[in-house]
Amino acid sequence: MYKVFFKDRAIFLGDKTESLNFHGMVYLWTEGNSLEAIVTDFDQDENKTALFFAAEDVEALFSEFKNQFKYIEAAGGLVFNQENEILAIHRLGRWDLPKGKVEEDETISEAAIREVEEECGISHLQLKEELESTYHTYWMNNSWVLKRSYWFKMSYSGNEKLVPQTEEDIEKVIWIPTNQLDEFKSNTYASILEVLKNLA
Repeated sequence: MYKVFFKDRAIFLGDKTESLNFHGMVYLWTEGNSLEAIVTDFDQDENKTALFFAAEDVEALFSEFKNQFKYIEAAGGLVFNQENEILAIHRLGRWDLPKGKVEEDETISEAAIREVEEECGISHLQLKEELESTYHTYWMNNSWVLKRSYWFKMSYSGNEKLVPQTEEDIEKVIWIPTNQLDEFKSNTYASILEVLKNLA
């Protein structure tokens, strides 16, 4: 099943069995049907908190959904230091985790490490495991963008000074104890809250 965030609301895409547990609007999709009108309506009507597209072929459904957007891929990290603190950035007024666009000449994991290092000014990260990807949408240059963010759990054992990448609008980079995340969680994105479920 796919979960795509529209700011703090979500569209789910899955099979009919998964839709049975969903409380809200469910649309049964068959191949050849356009999703554009329904997606546009959902975006414009903020009273709709979530909806579910169900289909026999979920991959075909997601492919059709993707066609409504410019699709880009990013990668980033949920980074822990030796004190079990996580690496957090503050950008454009909200808390976030370091991530960025995957370049054509690199693997997803290479992009994740590079982006964390560039945005936070540290090096020698250790990849631990790949986490579940998140999907979110935004409006840019007069078109809708669907971004898939690949996430990796990483560890860091150095003591380098954190340096925010200001050209990427990052104002602050800090380590936050995992038991002191209330402020972070109250001012971040719904997709980032999904990543933080991996703290348990």
